[in-house]
Amino acid sequence: MNQIAKPWPALWALVIGFFMILVDSTIVSIANPAIMRDLNADFTAVIWVTSAYLLAYAVPLLITGRLGDRFGPKRVYLIGLAIFTLASLACGLSGDIGMLIAARAVQGLGAALMTPQTMAVITRIFPPNQRGAAMGFWGAVAGVATLVGPILGGLLVDSLGWEWIFFVNLPVGIVAFIVAWRLVPNLETHSHSFDWLGVVLSAIGMFLLVFGIQEGASYDWGTIVGPITVWGLIISGIVVLVVFVVWQRFNRAEPLLPLGLFKDRNFALSNVAISVVGFAITAMPLPLAFYFQVARGLEPTQAALMLVPMAVISGVLAPLVGKFSDRLDPKWIAFTGFAFITLALGLYAVLITPDVALWLLLLPSALLGVGMSGIWAPLASTATRNLPRAQAGAGSGVYSMTRQLGSVLGSAAIAALLTARLAAELPGFDAADQASAHAGGALPPELVAGYSAAMSQSLVLSAVGFGICAVVVLFLAKPKITVAWGDAPKAEVPAASVPATADADH
Repeated sequence: MNQIAKPWPALWALVIGFFMILVDSTIVSIANPAIMRDLNADFTAVIWVTSAYLLAYAVPLLITGRLGDRFGPKRVYLIGLAIFTLASLACGLSGDIGMLIAARAVQGLGAALMTPQTMAVITRIFPPNQRGAAMGFWGAVAGVATLVGPILGGLLVDSLGWEWIFFVNLPVGIVAFIVAWRLVPNLETHSHSFDWLGVVLSAIGMFLLVFGIQEGASYDWGTIVGPITVWGLIISGIVVLVVFVVWQRFNRAEPLLPLGLFKDRNFALSNVAISVVGFAITAMPLPLAFYFQVARGLEPTQAALMLVPMAVISGVLAPLVGKFSDRLDPKWIAFTGFAFITLALGLYAVLITPDVALWLLLLPSALLGVGMSGIWAPLASTATRNLPRAQAGAGSGVYSMTRQLGSVLGSAAIAALLTARLAAELPGFDAADQASAHAGGALPPELVAGYSAAMSQSLVLSAVGFGICAVVVLFLAKPKITVAWGDAPKAEVPAASVPATADADH
């Protein structure tokens, strides 16, 4: 128990790897033009480099949370970290787009093993009155990593080549493995059964849905082959996911998705909000990256520097927000954050034109940083505050899964929307022209206005998503006060003895 009395070193050790896997969710966006050029890939194929990662990341999260409960979060985290690090090497060595997509899928599997363990450890080793600060730190890491990805990607692509956005994970992964091995405690395990039918149904449903949305434009939203159509795949995916939820309701053994957790109002609403956050934040970087690099002709590093205010401000403010989330009603913090983000994206959409002064685009970037700092900690701490100890892994897996599910759909949706808006704004700009421009070819001056308009319009998708989140969090209930709420932590009392809330069984 002495290890658990010092939880912060364990959290520091875990977030090194957590930071790495979240950076990899967005780092590819800035490198897409270089990857398209070097691997001779088209626009849709290069989007799969991100979607394969997100899909393989999202599908297993429900069961990997249970694996942490069953075999211990430390052990599962270390296995996932080893898989992720080795897959990063394979990504960097890829000689064609197919190998890169496959290696990214394996990376996603490693990330899925790791992510639920970080939240589960916070829930299990921090007393309730310290979880806000812990989640603030976790939220800072999540927010900054998501925003740092494109910036780091730009620097690496320009200086060393796109391969190094993956090679850089090797030393980080080794260090993360060593410190987690030494500092993360071996927590108690809980017996679980595993719903393999649920895993299969959720995987099939999500793949059909994502493939249909992302590849729809490639087949003119019509026939793919024989009787198989794009809309047939999308509808089939939705039906399979509905069957999955029904199976979870009537599964007499232990369901993969514990629907009982959603009886807690805050857990349910936080999951809705974080899924939309995943959708919107994944859809956001791509139009910006292509606008800066293709329409304005910036190098990847220059394009990445346009996002520096967002990353710096978010990184500074997020830990402070985490501390306040223990003392203030978190819904107002989250609402303010979402309002700032929606305003910033609306400003981007207005300002993105062929000849706007680039310094003006630093203003919405700064507003985004303020907003991003206010969403991660309030949502995470509100969602997990009342989780019973035996279901910490399952609940953390659900929360992580909903975020990643949103990310997968966001990646597919922005690919479809970008293709549609380019076709609408540049009707004579065919697929070959798009591939040439995205791969670094010169964009004819007469096409810059239409291209910029397509990127501006595509950003509205993210703005609407964050606006929806602002509405959702207004319905969060004020967190219930626990016995330990506001008390000074007692070092001699292990976290395991902190009384659960009255609603812990929900």
